[in-house]
Amino acid sequence: MATSIEISEAVPVPMASAASALTFRLGGMSDRAIAWLFITPTIVLLLAINIFPLLWTLYMSFTNYKANMGWVKYRSVGIDNYVDILTDSDIWTAMQTTAHFVFWSILFEVMLGFGLALLINRKFRGHSLWTTVILLPMMLSPAVVGNFWTFLFQPQIGLFNYIVGFLSGADPASFQMIGDVKLAPWTIVLVDTWMWTPYVMLICLAGLRSIPDSIYEAAEVDRASSWRRFWSITLPMVMPFLMLAVLFRAIENFKMFDMVNLLTNGGPGSLTETVSITLKRAAFEKWQTGWSSALAIILFLTVFGAANIYVKVLNKVKQR
Repeated sequence: MATSIEISEAVPVPMASAASALTFRLGGMSDRAIAWLFITPTIVLLLAINIFPLLWTLYMSFTNYKANMGWVKYRSVGIDNYVDILTDSDIWTAMQTTAHFVFWSILFEVMLGFGLALLINRKFRGHSLWTTVILLPMMLSPAVVGNFWTFLFQPQIGLFNYIVGFLSGADPASFQMIGDVKLAPWTIVLVDTWMWTPYVMLICLAGLRSIPDSIYEAAEVDRASSWRRFWSITLPMVMPFLMLAVLFRAIENFKMFDMVNLLTNGGPGSLTETVSITLKRAAFEKWQTGWSSALAIILFLTVFGAANIYVKVLNKVKQR
């Protein structure tokens, strides 16, 4: 009598269900432990570089501490530093100077950047080369740009005055961009616009390239004019990218220091003294560490609050 042998096949356990189970372990460690193992160094680094200095600055802002007199016992002054800053007319003047710089530089950068993006998006012959040439200013260090333009603005040997004099017929030595009371504020706007317009152009170009061609094809079928396509398709769909560029540049320009310091150092007098220059002088020239810490906290809260409101508006625009 023949004996039948039955061979049973093992049914494999699905790997997906096994991997997603909380009891899955690798090397004796759970998924949660492995995740914490990877993110702990990043958290420690962020705490050491960002969170701890911010908390320490907040603590110092309620004291009369001076860094150049560290051996002297400092004391708590409550909110006196904040009251002194908010009632200081020089601080509000610096705020107005900063607002002037931020508004006009962003306005020119957005207009020129968006216009350049529209031209580059046409993909004409040699557009890759011209895109690279346009991006050159933003590849330079702000220190290099500041020294470069300071040399260009020299009234005797500067190329800028020579070009203006050649086009207008005026004497190149008859005006000073950096030293003139009326021209000095626009010097910073001009240099910042020259340097960061390519950055806005890149963001706008990304927005233009993200618009599907089918939308323009449908508009052409409906016989929509070029201006109609621009106002009804291009501008609304690029608007979130434009607003994002404004957000990035506003944050950077509000805390601008290096370029302003190299170009004018707040002069002539204190005409171009932005808030960052005021903060630097209070912290490292007058050694008012507690006072400057309070000013830094106020600036942080200003930028954080404005950016938070702006992001909410940006999210509403994106949802349209």
